Amino acid sequence: MYVGTLSFDLLLGDVRSLKEKRSVVRPIVAELQRKFAVSAAETGNQNLHRRAEIGVAMVSGDAGHLTGVLDRCERLVAARPEVELLSVRRRLHTDEE
Repeated sequence: MYVGTLSFDLLLGDVRSLKEKRSVVRPIVAELQRKFAVSAAETGNQNLHRRAEIGVAMVSGDAGHLTGVLDRCERLVAARPEVELLSVRRRLHTDEE
C-alpha cells in the first residue's frame, strides 16, 4: 500500500476578503476531488486573505499510478490563472515504514 500527499502553498490574486478567498479555493478543491478521486481540503492559512494551503492525499496499491495522479493534480493547480503556486511538498509513504 502506498499513500501520497501533496501540500500546495498558494498566493491568491486580487482577493480582499475571506469570502473572496473561499470563492477561489473551493472550486480548486472540488475539481481535484472530482477529476482525480483524491481527498483534498484547505489545510492552512485559513485566516489570511491572499494565502492558501491546499492538501491532497491518495491511497493506492501501485506506486506508479499514485505518482501519475499526484503529477496531474500538481499540473492542474499550477495551471490555474487565479493563483500563483509558491511551493509544493510531496510525500510518499509505504506501509513498511
